[in-house]
Amino acid sequence: MKLSRPARRASLVVHVAASAGWLGLTLGLLALAVTATATGSAVTVEASVRAMKLFADWLLLPVAFLTSLSGVLLSVGTPWGLARHRWVSVKFWLTLAATAATAFALRPGLDTAVATMAASGPAPGPGGLLPGPIVSLCAYVFMTAISVLKPWGLTRRGRDHRAAETSGRRGTRPRQDAVRHPS
Repeated sequence: MKLSRPARRASLVVHVAASAGWLGLTLGLLALAVTATATGSAVTVEASVRAMKLFADWLLLPVAFLTSLSGVLLSVGTPWGLARHRWVSVKFWLTLAATAATAFALRPGLDTAVATMAASGPAPGPGGLLPGPIVSLCAYVFMTAISVLKPWGLTRRGRDHRAAETSGRRGTRPRQDAVRHPS
């Protein structure tokens, strides 16, 4: 499947916007976690944790899924391919891992923090809120860097695909210097 130029450009805009949104949400979660951890005010802790839960419940997963789907669409609809370049594969697996961590670790952890606050007052442990946003932020900055730098070259599948394309072109199109023009 090959995307037309307008479809490719639209998909790229959606992917970059969703990825930037995910990064921004994570920075917001980190700011709220630092605030909840560093403050001595029970009201501030409760407000921060509830805001984190709101972000996690309503924004993070839709943005994560949009990022994943638009990334897969771009990879299969462009010459980059999903398994042709190592950086694309790394981004794919890290995105899946970050989405799973959001769904199965961050959201349940925030649910527990809110339930604990309701039962015994706001007192999340300092290690409870910070790791998720810190790890996520590191992953998203890393994925952004490899998107720009495109390191590591082709995978075996990518090398095989490129070799097949190159040999196919040579067999069907004559080289320009080999074409003789009548005099």
